[in-house]
Order: sequence, then structure tokens, then C-alpha cells
Amino acid sequence: MPTPSHRYRDIERTAEYLQPEKCLPPPVDNSMDKVWFIKDGCGIACAIVTWFLVFYAEFVVIFVMLLPSKDLVYSTINGIIFNALAFLALASHLRAMITDPGAVPKGNATKEFIESLQLKPGQVVYKCPKCCSIKPDRAHHCSVCKRCIRKMDHHCPWVNNCVGENNQKFFVLFTMYIALISSHALIMVGFHFLYCFEEDWTKCSSFSPPTTVILLILLCFEGLLFLIFTAVMFGTQVHSICTDETGIERLKKENPTWEKMSSWEGLKQAFGGGFSPAWFSPFSGTLYQKVPLDIETGKGGKGSEIVSGRLEGHVEVIEIGGGVGHCTNS
Repeated sequence: MPTPSHRYRDIERTAEYLQPEKCLPPPVDNSMDKVWFIKDGCGIACAIVTWFLVFYAEFVVIFVMLLPSKDLVYSTINGIIFNALAFLALASHLRAMITDPGAVPKGNATKEFIESLQLKPGQVVYKCPKCCSIKPDRAHHCSVCKRCIRKMDHHCPWVNNCVGENNQKFFVLFTMYIALISSHALIMVGFHFLYCFEEDWTKCSSFSPPTTVILLILLCFEGLLFLIFTAVMFGTQVHSICTDETGIERLKKENPTWEKMSSWEGLKQAFGGGFSPAWFSPFSGTLYQKVPLDIETGKGGKGSEIVSGRLEGHVEVIEIGGGVGHCTNS
């Protein structure tokens, strides 16, 4: 959780944004308190396609394979397992999509807010010129969300959201449950083909043989494709949590300026405490805490420091009291 002495980092700088007075304070009716939803056409389309593909798999599994089966026990058990995994997958997807991934308050890089941090002379404040926000360490700006996101791993169009510290658990669960239902569907398709080869094709499905084959082949292709994709993403995300290094940090080969947590501590923080069934529930949260209101809005009281900013060449200089801090382009 950020503190007044927390280190801040920056990205691109433009002279227009150097002066804190240029930043407008965030509105009183903070959008972070509402349902988080990114209005991106590509992301919305990808999210709709994701749900459509899950419902298509549901249709084929239930109406092509399970209901026509003569084995009631087989149909009941597999129907319960598949539908339970599909429900958890869609619930995880929804939570990953509408959960604030860890957005930094927009437009809080005002002179009053910087003064309220009560930084010591010589300390440096970093800010993002795109959303005019004070940037905590390990935060990155997302051009789609148009916000700086704490511990941003990447922006995923399939969930129409960034994957950050607050919703990484839900994204991990989404990839895990999709991989599981894909594996389950592929296994059932294999058994159904064997059953149809042994029996009369007209009796193994309520659809005509050509239609049955096409539906099963499409499901097989979908299941194999999504199994590979989500299994890789699941492994990548778990690795990021265990190594305490986001995808962006790994891609940019950033030297860690933070104290890395152990693998177990990272898993506990991301999944909401010690190992329990709640780890696998998309309805329980994480141990990451929301930034307190005084840090968000800068209402923690003004300090005695005078804050000013200017541009010297390619270096942004922000003076805190009598000291000067230099922000280099990195």
C-alpha cells in the first residue's frame, strides 16, 4: 500500500504537463467507486466472443453428447462437472473484466496533492503526463484503459481489461477453468467418437451424422486451441506471481527496485491469504488494499514544502522544499 514516502516513477514527459497547476483535480464523484468497465470496441467484441464460445461448448456437450447418451450416470456426472467449471470460468471472466485492476487516481498530480505527500527536501515525485497522475513504483500507463495501473502485467482484450494487482487472481482463475473445461470437452469428444463408431451413428446423437461430426470437430478445434492458449497464460501468470515480476517488467528487463516477496507470500497476497478453497473462488478477493482516500484525493493535509516543476533539456526537475530531484528518461 503506497505511503507518503513511497517511491514514485515516471514514463514519458511533455513540457505541457510539467507544471502541477496544469493538472485538474479528479472529480468529487470518483469513477473508481463505480463499476469498472472499459469502453473499448475490440475488447467488448473479444469478451462477447469468449462467452459465445463457452455457450457453444455447452450446447454441443449437453445436446450432442450427454442427453442422447444411454448411460445416465455418465451423463449426470459429466454434465455437473462441465457446467460447474463453465460457471466458474464465466464468473472469473466477469470479475476480471469489471474489477478495477489497480488504477491510479486520475489527475491527482496537482500542487496541493504533491504538497500533501509531505515529502522531504530532495525527494523525487514522478508523474504520468498522459493521465496527469502521480505514479507509484511498478505502475505503468495503459493506452487502452487510459489510466496508470499498479503492477500492470498486460492488457488483455479477451477480458477487456488490464491485468493488475487487484484482478490478477480472477484472470488466473479464468485461464485455469477454461483450460479445464477444454480438456474435459476434448476427453468427452474422444469417448463420443468411439461410442458412435461402435454404435449406429443415427442413434448416438439427436442430430444427423454429418451435423454431429461437424459440431464435434468444431468443438474439438475450439477446445484444443483454447487449451493451449489458456494453459500457457495460466503458467505465465503463476510464474509472474511466484517471481514477483510482472510481464511488462520482464519484457523491459527492469532492474527490481522493490523488495521481492517469496513465491508463497506472492501467492497468498494474490489469492487472498493462506491456502484454502477460497483460492479457487472468483467470489473472494485478494490481500491487495485500495489506496486510502487521503492518498487518492490529496486531502491528508498540506505540508510546508513548496513544489514546482520545470523542464531542463530532457530532464524533468521537481523541487521539493530546498532540495532538487532529477527524473531521467528511462
